[in-house]
Amino acid sequence: MERGLAVQTLQPWRVADYVALTKPRIILLLVITAFCAMVAARGGWPGTRLAVDTLGGLTLSVGAAHAINMWFDRDIDQLMERTRNRPVATGRVAPEEALSFGIFLETVSFMWLTWAVNGRAAEASLAGFLFYVLVYTVWLKRRTPQNIVIGGAAGAFPPLVGWAAVDPHLGWAPWLMFLIIFLWTPPHFWALALYKQEDYRRAKIPMLPVIAGPSATTRQMAVYALLLVPASLALYAEDPALGVPYLSAAIVLNLLFGAAVWALWRRWRRMTPERVFASSLFYMAGLFGSMVLGTLWH
Repeated sequence: MERGLAVQTLQPWRVADYVALTKPRIILLLVITAFCAMVAARGGWPGTRLAVDTLGGLTLSVGAAHAINMWFDRDIDQLMERTRNRPVATGRVAPEEALSFGIFLETVSFMWLTWAVNGRAAEASLAGFLFYVLVYTVWLKRRTPQNIVIGGAAGAFPPLVGWAAVDPHLGWAPWLMFLIIFLWTPPHFWALALYKQEDYRRAKIPMLPVIAGPSATTRQMAVYALLLVPASLALYAEDPALGVPYLSAAIVLNLLFGAAVWALWRRWRRMTPERVFASSLFYMAGLFGSMVLGTLWH
């Protein structure tokens, strides 16, 4: 009986469910921003071992936060079409297993980053984990329509982790990267919330489109898209070594993303929340990718 249970726990579907707990697609974008920060901090390739150690530890930490998020949100995940097939919501992974898995991953992450990288990188990663779990998931998400504005800062920590891995002294440049992601998160997530608002209404989550309506939401999205312009240009002013490729990308991407948000706000028929959401992903990947290109170009 015990042997049968042990074999069951190793079945491929169990492995797939535990991987799903970590939200690997979201991890990928966050890890990319950390890597780009490493390249910018080093002024070139940061070293293969340091990159693997840092990004591996960060992956564990982000995955841990997501696993605990699924444990805590299992009740509302069951009510939302977008999340109802998650492992804990469906019962494929028991709540206590998801919680234990998340705590285990974060423990390993912190120990690994401390030992293999440095204490500052480990602290930054832990801060992002705690912010996502305690500030966003537990405190803000179900209480205020500004949940993603404040709680979304959790996703801005990876560049701090990447920069700290190369240079434990965090100057203005990594904090400007933090600010860019912080300002980008509301229009990015509100675009998703606009076309999934029935999900949030059903789960009684006070997302801005549900509380204030589409018009007020798109107006605030436009404000944050506008604020991204000086933030992204300030990064070039602080670190000119990012080069012409970054400056050019910042100008073009801000124009494209700003135009998409503006068109949604003005209710152009061809502009949809889905397109703005896709545009936001292109903006973030393009902006941070241009940091690498600009650094190597320089």
